[in-house]
Amino acid sequence: MSTLGSSGIEVFPLNLGGNVFGWTSDEATSHRVLDAFVEAGGNFVDTADGYSAWVPGNSGGESETIIGSWFAARGHRDRVVLATKVSTHPQFQGLAAANVAAAADASLSRLRTDYIDLYYAHYDDANTPLEETAGAFDALVKAGKVRAIGVSNYSAARIREWFEIARRNGFALPVAVQPHYNLVERTAYERDIAPVAEAEGLAVLPYYALAAGFLTGKYRTEADLASGPRGGGAKQYLTEDGLAVVKVLTDIAATHGVEPATVALAWLRTRKNVAAPIASARSTEQLPALIASATLNLAADELAALDEVSAR
Repeated sequence: MSTLGSSGIEVFPLNLGGNVFGWTSDEATSHRVLDAFVEAGGNFVDTADGYSAWVPGNSGGESETIIGSWFAARGHRDRVVLATKVSTHPQFQGLAAANVAAAADASLSRLRTDYIDLYYAHYDDANTPLEETAGAFDALVKAGKVRAIGVSNYSAARIREWFEIARRNGFALPVAVQPHYNLVERTAYERDIAPVAEAEGLAVLPYYALAAGFLTGKYRTEADLASGPRGGGAKQYLTEDGLAVVKVLTDIAATHGVEPATVALAWLRTRKNVAAPIASARSTEQLPALIASATLNLAADELAALDEVSAR
């Protein structure tokens, strides 16, 4: 198990992404994925109030609603560390104090719970003073509605500013950061966010850990991009350098008898301060490769090969 910064909250070293619930996974399938994840020892689920407003016919909150119906059906709330986020729901955009409070209550209602384990500011809001946002999150912690605070998609400077404001005002400090980080997206995180995570003891929970599915190895040609709903997101990595990373992943995976996705997530697990990479499964068939990453230990030469090929 990993610990979320200074919170004392212990989590399975794979964070199950809920972005597919209500998008590529219907309610019944999503429930089966959640069942299988918990049965395999997983306890950490990530979602957001805006998931999945981008789907035609959706209005936002679908993922939370599905997770809430699963809690109601299974009674597993105390077995799950639940993370959700605020600022992108069509009815609750931005991080003004009143909006954060209202959005949190709406999320709690959809999730059918009275507390959120880890609540993120999903995207920075330049139109709201950061002191107001930090105060709003602190109020949720003091009210017992939120156990711990995280930030996602914030610049290093703004994360530092949040800490300065929180310390000055006696607010609860963030314990986690959710950055875009994987084997083909390293530079920005390692240059900017990693030093702040190290300095402040933040748990790092990388999203797009499999680069929109590219690091599963299923996208090798332009024709492959049409084979899955996330192919469009993987297209940018279909380059000579990207395919070189997939080649090394595939070779290492063959050595261990696992999938390339397992190796990609296991590599992330070895990065300093990374507590649990985020990866989603739209079916139970996709889940074993993700779960296996929590126990796969890569050899020093394998890690060195991945570091080298992905640093290009």
